[in-house]
Amino acid sequence: MEVIYNCWHGCHKKSEGCLNCYVFRRDESIGKDTNIVTKTASFALPVRRKRDGSYKYPSGTLFMMCFSSDFFLEEADEWRKDVLSYIRERSDCRFYCITKRPERIKLIDVREYPNLTICCTCENQKRLNERMPYYLPLELYRKEIILEPMLEEMDLAPYINDLDAVSLGGESGDNARPLNFDWVRKIAGQCRKAGIPFHFHQTGANLIKDGKLYRIPRNLQHSQAAKAMKLLR
Repeated sequence: MEVIYNCWHGCHKKSEGCLNCYVFRRDESIGKDTNIVTKTASFALPVRRKRDGSYKYPSGTLFMMCFSSDFFLEEADEWRKDVLSYIRERSDCRFYCITKRPERIKLIDVREYPNLTICCTCENQKRLNERMPYYLPLELYRKEIILEPMLEEMDLAPYINDLDAVSLGGESGDNARPLNFDWVRKIAGQCRKAGIPFHFHQTGANLIKDGKLYRIPRNLQHSQAAKAMKLLR
């Protein structure tokens, strides 16, 4: 069972990949200021109980965290303590979060949370080179990176032997910057050579393949990426 767990909402644009952030786009459409970070009604979601006293979400549930924020935002420093206590309490479940702020992961003792996967996202070579020196030395049980939205050709060679998995995706939205399939091929090849899992999870709205630009509707971006995976093996 997989559950979206947004314990707080709101964020601040951190780097180039945030330019067309879907959270900011969605909030703007309803007149909401994304820069105001607030707790959500789902704050204690993992430890909610039924009337009989059992947990609402069963053992084995995967909680996908902070899809409308970043787990390591400064405003959430006090709230994070409570969420970490929920993660410890629900040691029978898995938790997964993505951050653009690996320099702040050191604020917690990651060894205490073997059921928490903290994934670092990087959109270009500059941010990859900036974030990996913070991320890779951490004593994480699993080290995964996501290249999304991938904005240029990137080289994982300096870091790939320290990674457990790589995922990649393009940018969505009306103003999406294009993803070149040649960049995807390169990363897939580097992962294959290193023997680590690679997943191309979405094409984005604009995909360049063999010199031609393809405009891909939102509802097909994941399925088209899945088909493209067959070309990357």
